Amino acid sequence: MTTGLNLWDSQVWVFMMELGMLLGAMLFANMLRRLIPVLRRSLIPSSVLAGFLVLIVNGLIEKYTGVSFFKRITLETLTYHGLGLGFVALALKSGDRNKSKSGKTDVFNTGVAVVATYLLQAIVGLAITMLLAKLIGSWACGGLLLPMGYGQGPGQAYNWGNIYETATDYLPFPNGKSFGLGIAATGFVSASIGGVIYLNVIRAKGRKLGVVDTSEETENLSAQAITAKGEIPLAESLDKLTVQFGLVFFTYMAAYGLMSLASIAFDALGGFFVGTVKPLIWGFNFLIGTLCAIVIKAVFRFWKARGWMHREYCNDFMLSRIAGVMFDIMVTASIAAIDLSAFSHREFVIPLLLVSVVGAVVTYIFLDKIAASLYAGYRDEAFLSLYGMLTGTASTGVILLREVDPFFETPASDNLIYQQLWAIVFGFPMLLLLGIAPQSPTMTWVTMGALIVLMAIMCIILFRSKIFKKKAK
Repeated sequence: MTTGLNLWDSQVWVFMMELGMLLGAMLFANMLRRLIPVLRRSLIPSSVLAGFLVLIVNGLIEKYTGVSFFKRITLETLTYHGLGLGFVALALKSGDRNKSKSGKTDVFNTGVAVVATYLLQAIVGLAITMLLAKLIGSWACGGLLLPMGYGQGPGQAYNWGNIYETATDYLPFPNGKSFGLGIAATGFVSASIGGVIYLNVIRAKGRKLGVVDTSEETENLSAQAITAKGEIPLAESLDKLTVQFGLVFFTYMAAYGLMSLASIAFDALGGFFVGTVKPLIWGFNFLIGTLCAIVIKAVFRFWKARGWMHREYCNDFMLSRIAGVMFDIMVTASIAAIDLSAFSHREFVIPLLLVSVVGAVVTYIFLDKIAASLYAGYRDEAFLSLYGMLTGTASTGVILLREVDPFFETPASDNLIYQQLWAIVFGFPMLLLLGIAPQSPTMTWVTMGALIVLMAIMCIILFRSKIFKKKAK
């Protein structure tokens, strides 16, 4: 008599079936986008369209049959880990950056602009939900998920929504995960609508635009782009792609080890650290994974300098593709994971709609002013890349950028990549405030004040040249 699983048991196949349906939905959505001109012109990524298709179809099936094709925990897990693994893959890349003085200044300004937009979104979102808490009884701090859903994307929206929903030291936020993921989903729609509006405006001014889907025209791959001299071969005893996956997952597991050690320390300290700092640590899986990747790259460089390692193991092309896969899965799973039942409550729907719409408008206006002021020579490219990223994801920013810069000839694409370090440095205080705000009404007001002060500081840094020139006069 056997005690193990049979190969035909559902437990053997359930995860593969769920993942297969998600990937199949992406393929179907990509086909629709290619065949239907309206969808192609909408600039909505295939992964976003796939997420909405899965959400709607699965929701209808579940409503009328009571059967769901997906376990919510599977979708939420894919969202959480997709963010971390994607960031690790990007962080392991070597990358060639523009080291000119003007290039460094633009990268720095982009990092500050990103954080300033996070802060603006947080201030606007928090103001809306604090007001609605008085009027209709919604959760006062829900608006703080706006910069997580718009600025950071579905992964962080889920992380922080989960932190707010499962918090034990303060009043939990019902449907917090769905609220965060809902904002992230509307962010992709906002990126599409705002991007199309801006493109039509500059087209009316006489600017020629590229084809909406320019992937065939922009790809110019050579053997050197796929595998550089000195790297390990494409195939020997271990396939080169296997090595890349191994490095990504090993790095991510190292991040898990660090987070586990930190959790043990915080459990021993108790109190504030368990209720506030510990959830922050696990919500920063992408950041800790990035730091581990930086350490591993430094170790590799040290080994090569000492002559202990003779070949390059990290391949930028393959790591970019791994990151792309992880982000596509994350986006599709995150939208599919939204709990539609939450939309039956006005204290969920009204804040979600107001925060999303107002957030999109203020983000559009703010970034338009920044692009006009700071990016001489490529204002349109800077706006589209930043607006797409700060309402959707970096890939959404690239999609919009391709319309005006199909061959990435301006520094706009480099700014998106290399601003991350500055964004982390300047944005960290805001992330700490997100964990403090819901602890009491007083701390919510303190958070609002601190956000305004930080926003003022970022604006001074951002427009420093204009401010100091005026003073000099």
